[in-house]
Amino acid sequence: MNDSKNMILAVVLSALVLLGWTWAANKYFPTANPPSTKIENGKSQPLPQPQAQPAGPTTPKTVQSIAAALGSGPRVRIETPSLQGSINLKGAQIDDLLLVKQRQTIAKDSPPVRLLSPLGTPGAYVAQFGWTAPDGQAPGLDAVWSTDRATLTPGEPVTLSTQAPSGARYQIKIAVDADYLFTVQQSVANASTQSLSVRPIGLVSRATKSPDPDSWTNQVGPIGVFDDKANYDVNWKDLDEGKSETFTGASGWLGFTDKYWLTALAPQGALSGEFRKSARGGYQADYALASSTIAPGATQTTTTRFFAGAKEKPLLNRYETAGIPRFSYAIDWGWFHWFMIPIFDLLLFLFRTLGNFGVAIICLTLIVRAIMFPIANKQFQSMAAMRKVQPKMKAIQERFKDDKPRQQQEILKLYQQEKINPAAGCLPILLQIPVFYALYKVLLVSVEMRHQPFVGWIRDLSAHDPLTPVNLFGLLHFTPPAFLAIGILPILVGATQWLSMKLNPQPMDPAQAQVFALMPWFLVFMMAPFAAGLQLYWITNNLLTIAQQWWLYRKYGLHFSDTHPVHD
Repeated sequence: MNDSKNMILAVVLSALVLLGWTWAANKYFPTANPPSTKIENGKSQPLPQPQAQPAGPTTPKTVQSIAAALGSGPRVRIETPSLQGSINLKGAQIDDLLLVKQRQTIAKDSPPVRLLSPLGTPGAYVAQFGWTAPDGQAPGLDAVWSTDRATLTPGEPVTLSTQAPSGARYQIKIAVDADYLFTVQQSVANASTQSLSVRPIGLVSRATKSPDPDSWTNQVGPIGVFDDKANYDVNWKDLDEGKSETFTGASGWLGFTDKYWLTALAPQGALSGEFRKSARGGYQADYALASSTIAPGATQTTTTRFFAGAKEKPLLNRYETAGIPRFSYAIDWGWFHWFMIPIFDLLLFLFRTLGNFGVAIICLTLIVRAIMFPIANKQFQSMAAMRKVQPKMKAIQERFKDDKPRQQQEILKLYQQEKINPAAGCLPILLQIPVFYALYKVLLVSVEMRHQPFVGWIRDLSAHDPLTPVNLFGLLHFTPPAFLAIGILPILVGATQWLSMKLNPQPMDPAQAQVFALMPWFLVFMMAPFAAGLQLYWITNNLLTIAQQWWLYRKYGLHFSDTHPVHD
């Protein structure tokens, strides 16, 4: 077994382990049923069980522009360092939200990212809070509310009010911090002479799916945490097929995630939640708290936190510490989250220290390779030993080419004589695969890398390399298709991979050698659509591998010619 075969075997086995474990976990270890009770003050209390969820607000039949929708009725402005937008007083909907620190493109005059849009506009996306009550005793989701303030800012909340025919007074007090978190207090004051039964609700409704692709490596679509367990199992396809997914928990949150953005409802207390596709064709995530009876003259208040913004890990951690359970799981870290999070924290530290995300990626790769050096050194020792005996192995294969059993016996005897374990190079590779996968995943899900420049033409490390020789680096005025848009970085990935493989022992089978010779150039096409940050990592890793190979060759007294088999 030569080292090339060891590498192929290690990669194949690792892929099978990762895919097989994911399949087995989903098939044979399903999510446990949620509890039906909770312990409170030493007593068992029932959790709210799934009930009919809110139908959602009425969607206008005609599609209109965002400007027309924003000018069609009274609104409360939202002004924070991170958000701009407004609250629609019809329905008390948070339906107009711009992320002022995030731009749509890297152009200087690019408008900010729009997260929420009013109903009836393209890409409508709204959040809403209210109540359900029998006999119309609660305001409908299309009710018009009054406000005590024209603008919502950090430190200056607004209170929306309305009154039901029964005499009950409903209020929604909305506060916002300097980042992306709203705190919504829903109050009911029963001014009637009869008891009032109400149930607080909240929802997020979007007209279309996320434009970001959903994959097994990154959750996009419905997302939630119930009783400290993240749920990544519901997807767009489930909802399109009419499957409404219902959950209950003593605590939790739910909403929708894009690659970089998130809306999430996090009510305080036990809840029942649901993901579903509405009759109008949109998608909805909603919750309902337990029903309660309010005596005449009494008031009930419930609190929900609503996140709408970028999935910046430090912010998610801060809100998790403040009481939103497992909020950092809004980033789909995958199976190796315990390993990826420290890597990500180190990457952010390097970025803040160095001021350039590309330089931070290079330094992170250097640190990881330094930590992994003893393992890599062990692998190269095995490879060096294999290189030294390659001429002897070739001679044995030629001598016993018609007697395969004898050939294997002689090769095993050679291994024993030279004290070589041909499988010794596999374990280091297996140990390095989780590290490489963690780095890949960290760079894949990092909103912090979005629109970050490196040097020269690399102005966005989260996008593919824009400079391609296919159109003579932009001199020819056409945009090549994605599979041909091969930038400078993917070409460097292929070139450094080719050089690294040339320094490895070459297969003695000519057909296998030809396949290996083509692999780096296939890699060029495979890497072309990936983010430039991932390509930069790969190039840096290849260059470090080449430098390490060169140093080890000198250490063990090997030459480049030792990596090539001797053919007759």
